[in-house]
Amino acid sequence: MATTTLDRAAPAGTGTGTAVNGTGNLLRFMLRRDRIRLPAWTLGLPLLMTYFAAALDTIAQTPEDLAGLTVFTSSPAGALFGGPGFGFDDLTIERFLAGQYGLYILLGAGLMGLLTVVRHTRTEERTGRAELVRANVVGRHAQLTAALTLTTVMAALVALLIGAMMTSRGFDAGGSMVFGASVGAVALTFAGIAAVTVQLSEYPRAASGMAGAALGAAFVLRGLGDMAAVQGNGPSWLSWLSPIGWSQQTAAYVHDRWWPLAVSLAFAAATAATGYLLSARRDFGAGLVPPRPGSPRAASWLAGPFAFAFRLHRASLIGWSAALLVAGVAYGSFTQPLLDGFENAPEDLVEVMGGGSGDLLAGYLGMMGLTMALVVGVYAVIAVQSLRAEETEGRAEPVLATSVSRTGWLGSHIAVVALGVPWLLLVAGVGMGIGAAASTGDPGLLGDLLVGHLAHTPAVWLVLSAAALLYAAAPRTLPVIWVLLGYGLIAGYFAPILELPEGVLRLSPFEHVGEYPLEEVSVVAVGVLTVLAGALAQAAVAVFRRRDLAGGA
Repeated sequence: MATTTLDRAAPAGTGTGTAVNGTGNLLRFMLRRDRIRLPAWTLGLPLLMTYFAAALDTIAQTPEDLAGLTVFTSSPAGALFGGPGFGFDDLTIERFLAGQYGLYILLGAGLMGLLTVVRHTRTEERTGRAELVRANVVGRHAQLTAALTLTTVMAALVALLIGAMMTSRGFDAGGSMVFGASVGAVALTFAGIAAVTVQLSEYPRAASGMAGAALGAAFVLRGLGDMAAVQGNGPSWLSWLSPIGWSQQTAAYVHDRWWPLAVSLAFAAATAATGYLLSARRDFGAGLVPPRPGSPRAASWLAGPFAFAFRLHRASLIGWSAALLVAGVAYGSFTQPLLDGFENAPEDLVEVMGGGSGDLLAGYLGMMGLTMALVVGVYAVIAVQSLRAEETEGRAEPVLATSVSRTGWLGSHIAVVALGVPWLLLVAGVGMGIGAAASTGDPGLLGDLLVGHLAHTPAVWLVLSAAALLYAAAPRTLPVIWVLLGYGLIAGYFAPILELPEGVLRLSPFEHVGEYPLEEVSVVAVGVLTVLAGALAQAAVAVFRRRDLAGGA
């Protein structure tokens, strides 16, 4: 494959270490750029684990409460949502934390690893910043080496902080360190996977998508293997095909095994080495998998800004639709096992699952509607963030140089995403309804789930409009919108434990409509949220018309 001028500026093999020249300087630049993201990740995951520990102390205050937890955790549904449940025959607080809640910390660590590598490699190439850097005396592999080094530092900090936090709560120090190390190991394995995917595609979103798909596959494989292990039949070895499964096999606070982490580290090293090899076989700025050439002539339906916006969001909508349909069917399929598992669970834990009124089925279905609404809220925020990329990477300016107005450009994107919100909620509700109906034998649940999911549409619209307003007014503040989604998650899931005042609880847009079928849908709330979302969207368009565009790369 051809070698670019930039590559010849720092040829590999002409001297010791020339391929990684400049790594230290690049690492300092990355630390400077991530002065907010790095502490957010490295402190956020340990603080989330601290919150789980505090919440569990509230739920399970007696040995009887702990015994009630084992009914669910030892079921197939518990294995799917938590893990293999090592030591659950003699359950303790720390074993439940590591064996059940620990899965979500592992998922967060995997996201941290893959997003950090993509951000500092492929995104840098795509925006043109890496080209300027490599015009200096910088080796071909310095960028990837610095990104992997930064991820290693972040993984080590997360591991140490989680271990220290668990130890400070009086848990066994050895088990705490094993659990912390298992979290860091997941971050490294998915950083290695991202080191490969960034070589395959020239687009950062595609590279992140492929690495994210690997994370999803790891979750599914682990879940299937752990469920088979709990049931005593089936391919339990599937857990050993998952990097998440390797970390869970350490069995923190039970066996405290370090050797499964050697598998994680070997896999991380192998994938990182593969990334280096693939990097040497491609041109700078290109991917090993070339993009599919488009049609030489635009289709007639692309004439307007709305159709063009739909074309840009189409692939994302298709991917999210498929993922939500599969997730809905999967979660719906475990409705009956979940009900069986929580039959003798502590009342506080039943409240967390939404069954505070005594109707656990309605509570679970209502909570799943809220869960899917939060997930669709993530889609809406990411879609708005893609507009920021369109602007900063110089693709929005040529469009706006034509007869397309700023109002038409931003308004069309908001409209397409707004229409995508009820569509995705509908798809998730259909999947959940099919799974729940098959699990319980009650086809009437499909209608309840469709209503419960679609009722959250105005709340997601409000998140979308708020994100659009932040983008229009001050694009750099757009990440603040994640606080609103995070608060919605905390208020929706843990309000019974935290005993939040009603006024504080109402700050979440997801707390007004009601979790149908457990609660009736508030028509007034639907109307008010819709009006507010429309007003914020109009304000976003008005503000966007008055600000300057960011320069393209």
